[in-house]
Amino acid sequence: MQRFFANLVCLLLLAAPVTFAGEQQVVRMATTTSTENSGLFKVIQPALEQALDIKVHIIAVGTGKALELGRRGDVDVVLVHAKPAEEAFVAAGYGVARHEIMYNDFIIVGPQDDPAGVRGMQDADSAFAKIAATGALFVSRGDDSGTHKKELATWQQAGIEPAGDWYRQVGQGMGKTLQIAGEMQAYALVDRGTWLAYRANTPLKLLVAGGTGLKNSYGIIAVSPERFPDVNYPAVERLIHWFQSGVAHDLIAGYRVGGEQLFYPVSNAGSSGLSNDTL
Repeated sequence: MQRFFANLVCLLLLAAPVTFAGEQQVVRMATTTSTENSGLFKVIQPALEQALDIKVHIIAVGTGKALELGRRGDVDVVLVHAKPAEEAFVAAGYGVARHEIMYNDFIIVGPQDDPAGVRGMQDADSAFAKIAATGALFVSRGDDSGTHKKELATWQQAGIEPAGDWYRQVGQGMGKTLQIAGEMQAYALVDRGTWLAYRANTPLKLLVAGGTGLKNSYGIIAVSPERFPDVNYPAVERLIHWFQSGVAHDLIAGYRVGGEQLFYPVSNAGSSGLSNDTL
């Protein structure tokens, strides 16, 4: 009998997952394509992993898909940019709290000859109305991303339901959408970070920027450990605290493409630094 119990204990130990002392923890993060396409995470991820001794698995998708991964408990944390959808995610019990960590702005880009005549405008609603009125081509991401959500809200505020041959939904990320818009000589809504990273490869020009309604805020949310006990909540707490640190703020503020700052940490919220240059 004693030998039977000894063998049983051995079997149970073999079946149990083994965690070695000092083993690096893994955090699954769903984030937006804009943070990936802009190149920001190529700078942030190594510093984050070294500081916290964790491995971050990045899943770059649109905001809608990122939040869906959170609702299924398939990730530990989401970093996205659609504040109303983020707040609804938390209110429904899928996330613990929303922490705003950085921002930039949305802009409208389009062809050099600007057939809708929106160059220099700052009000996105009015610019969208002119694009629709002239039937100028507009390319939409059409992918439930944060940028797509902002675009739909802007059409709604302008009192327009976009439809027809002039309005093309492509169901692609921001980089691909810019490529398609450039090939079609069409207008598009884009976050400034991705624009600065991609503008050298497109014939499109920055035409509309600077309006108060174009702010683009990024929030980070831990997936609820009460709803999904398997999420790595302790590591996510440390990760969020790191994003709120001076080290993270310096990396975010210091990241530039072509000499221009792409994102602004929330600690700099008193002075946006955003402009409508190159119009």
